[in-house]
Amino acid sequence: MSDYDPEANRFSARAARYARVGANMGGVAARMAGARLFGREGLNGSNAAALAQALGGLKGPIMKVAQLLATIPDLIPPEYAAELQKLQSEAPPMGAAFVRRRMQAELGPGWQERFGSFDLNPAAAASLGQVHRATTKAGEPLACKLQYPDMQSAVEADLSQLELVFSLHRRMDPAIDTREIAKEIGERVREELDYEREARHAALYARTLAEVPEVRVPKVHPELSTRRLLSLEWLEGDRILNYAQADVAVRNRLAMAMFKAWWHPFSHAAVIHGDPHLGNYTVFRQDGEPAGINLLDYGCIRIFHPKFVGGVVDLYRGLQNGDRDRIVHAYETWGFKNLSAELIDILNIWARFIYGPLLDDRIRTVADGVKPGDYGRRQAFEVHKALKEKGPVTVPREFVFMDRAAVGLGAVFLHLRAELNYHRLFEAEIEQFSLETLSQCQTEALRASGLPLPV
Repeated sequence: MSDYDPEANRFSARAARYARVGANMGGVAARMAGARLFGREGLNGSNAAALAQALGGLKGPIMKVAQLLATIPDLIPPEYAAELQKLQSEAPPMGAAFVRRRMQAELGPGWQERFGSFDLNPAAAASLGQVHRATTKAGEPLACKLQYPDMQSAVEADLSQLELVFSLHRRMDPAIDTREIAKEIGERVREELDYEREARHAALYARTLAEVPEVRVPKVHPELSTRRLLSLEWLEGDRILNYAQADVAVRNRLAMAMFKAWWHPFSHAAVIHGDPHLGNYTVFRQDGEPAGINLLDYGCIRIFHPKFVGGVVDLYRGLQNGDRDRIVHAYETWGFKNLSAELIDILNIWARFIYGPLLDDRIRTVADGVKPGDYGRRQAFEVHKALKEKGPVTVPREFVFMDRAAVGLGAVFLHLRAELNYHRLFEAEIEQFSLETLSQCQTEALRASGLPLPV
């Protein structure tokens, strides 16, 4: 492998990124600070559009951060969320000559001889890199994700500006203390730069979902992968939204596969897939019929301490049995501090929303009469309003991707108009749950996948 490192965190690249992001964000901050950027006063469509335009002028990881902010219910006002959700990463694709240089930097001068074929034109583009179709020497189809240059510099510059956004939020709307949220987003986005870690995440999911035939995980090809190149098995599949108008039996089958893809790794290894973007799932067929889900991207994976999962089960049982002591114990296990009776009641608004379908022993939609884009918005607004009166509250960092994934999963169920007994599906996942068993299973799975144990 070549010693040349085009991704070095060069000061010049970092400084240029800071200047571009800072100029755009600084202008927005100056324009909107008096209008309470993250409050409920002075909001209007032009301010929201100005924020989107400032962020949209920059391509790359900041788009991932912007879209992340928009998916966390009520972290920002609906007007801003609506604008940010329109943003798409439009980084221009790397040309063929540039791809050749990048591949040589990762695999050495004879890199093309290590593949059966390699399409220099990208099959897909994302915020951190682009995907190329290829084959192994034996003819196996591959998806090769190649990172754009200078992403480390870009990420650090973007995260610095994210802290500016959150500092404005803390000054203008103190109902929710966002410091832990900022730390969590920073850690996860930095992890996404490390494709070797993503390969280990894929191995973890392959092991954890080995007995769930409705979910397929692509095989990693480590001999064709580096820290900035990830070669995975190419899994053929259709867009999940292609089945939004299919027969209810098909829609329910796919929704059940999605449920297992999310809850089985969480209940058996304390890990979640934290990116609910619909592009991360495709539908595979068996005997010509849609049979399950291909789970494609493993950059945004959150590994929890087993006690966090214990808190999820405790809160579920507490709500189920009206056991307030167990509910409080769950919140404290997660890291909430200084909880008054009023704050507990406020948190329970959100908890009853998330757990509602799981507590209801009947076949139902995940939320009757709710549009996918509105899932969780009303409840989040209620919580936000109440916290402004009784708060503030510091949200533990683990909740960023837990909530994001839960809301994203619910939106998929709404897109599919699935009708399932979510209660019985969840009970099956936590049957005979114990912290000791979970800790043992997680330790074995993480060690086998080359991942560290959570602190």
